[in-house]
Amino acid sequence: MSREKTSAAEAAGSADTATPRMTAPQRWTLALASVASLMVVLDMLVVTTALNKIRLDLGASMAELEWTITAFTLSFAVLLMPASALGDRLGRRRMFLTGIAIFTVASAACALAPDTGLLIGARAVQGVGSALIMPHAMVLLSVAFPGRQRAKALGTFSSVTGLGTVGGPVVGGAITQGLDWHWIFWVNVPIGLLLMPLARAKTAESTGPARRLDVAGLVLVTGAAFGLVWGLVRGNAVGWAGAETVGTLAAGGVLAVAFVVWELRVDAPMLPMRFFRVPAFSGGNAAGFLMYATTVGVTFLLTQYLQVGLGYDPLATGLRLIPWTLTLTLIAPITGALVPRVGERPLLVGGLTLLAVAMGWIALIAGPDRGYAVLVAPLVLGGCGLSFAMPAAQNAVLGAVPPAAVGAASGVFNTLRQLGSTFGVAILAAVFAANGGYGSAKAFGDGFDAAMKVAAALALGAAVAGWWTPSRRSRAAAATSGSDNPASDNPASDNPAAATAPPRSETPVGSR
Repeated sequence: MSREKTSAAEAAGSADTATPRMTAPQRWTLALASVASLMVVLDMLVVTTALNKIRLDLGASMAELEWTITAFTLSFAVLLMPASALGDRLGRRRMFLTGIAIFTVASAACALAPDTGLLIGARAVQGVGSALIMPHAMVLLSVAFPGRQRAKALGTFSSVTGLGTVGGPVVGGAITQGLDWHWIFWVNVPIGLLLMPLARAKTAESTGPARRLDVAGLVLVTGAAFGLVWGLVRGNAVGWAGAETVGTLAAGGVLAVAFVVWELRVDAPMLPMRFFRVPAFSGGNAAGFLMYATTVGVTFLLTQYLQVGLGYDPLATGLRLIPWTLTLTLIAPITGALVPRVGERPLLVGGLTLLAVAMGWIALIAGPDRGYAVLVAPLVLGGCGLSFAMPAAQNAVLGAVPPAAVGAASGVFNTLRQLGSTFGVAILAAVFAANGGYGSAKAFGDGFDAAMKVAAALALGAAVAGWWTPSRRSRAAAATSGSDNPASDNPASDNPAAATAPPRSETPVGSR
């Protein structure tokens, strides 16, 4: 390496060790984005421990109970990419605030619903609000925290939102048992009412690049996500070989291919396909998809195992997930600080390998005659693995694209996250049904063991995908050698016509 390049690398390393202190606006942005995202993530799973009470109170059938979860999942997944595109065009803070307002009103509607039909409809509207909140929370963070600061902020953000993933059943069980199932929705109302004025006053507005709205791309990606999610959530109910399942999955796949073809040819693509040539972007998204498939699928079955297999009530079930919750709270912020030093690959591969080991461990030892105590160690191990991997995956994806494209990148990551969650629940539930059932504790244990083995395989696949992200050394070498990065190219490179368009500032345009 030449003296100039050596000096540049040393200077970069020296600058890399100094992380600026957070400013007051940055602290507000981090707090508000994290709380809003926690509210959304909690609501994905808070219903699981309340389903039996809802069934008794509203006289719901099993299919209607399934739709109280599915309606939220469908609207959330299919609208994430369109929501991100609207935020780039109309303002990320504006869409974030709109999402909080919609989510708050829909939560009140859920709490007041007199029958399952209205409850399902209100849950679908909650999903609309969530689709506006989640990607824009990540984008607001990405804009507020540049460079090295971003990884640390995402670590804190992951610890809070990750708490919702495994803490939803805890909160749902406590509220359902201590108060009433209606209150799992009422608690969102004061939080939303508090968040809206604070977010308007304390966060800065930002927009993406000035370009035409890709209407055809929005329609294609929405149709693709809807078809894939519908097929996944209906497969267990109507059969995986049934016409409805095969037809909707095939339609979703065809529309996904059509979306890719369209984005490669359109002058102003919603998602430039060149981003997928960047290993950090493609590897981070693939790892995130399989990671959330494992996490949410396991949580869905684990809450039921603790109740059906081991006989705990809803609150006791939630409390016994605390070992997993606590590790996410304590370790994820530390991981965020480690990402700039060691790179994403070691944290992704190492963390997801720990998760795979933990799931395999549970599959080997779980059983109604073994009790809960044997689960504590693998739950802690799996929680540590997730705490390493979550912020690393997010930082890999958002750091792989230029600042003007973080909205689109966040939309892709969150869409794949939600699709992965749905995929994980559907796959693990199908494996459970094929190997066990609810007839006895032993039957449930047989299905649970088989599902945990598949969960271990999913986590191992996520670790393999994480290996595709570049190491810190390879990134530093690319930076000092001046090699081209497809993600850092001029956005107009995909669109000759866009070269004449005036750029739109990515920096905040005001706090009011």
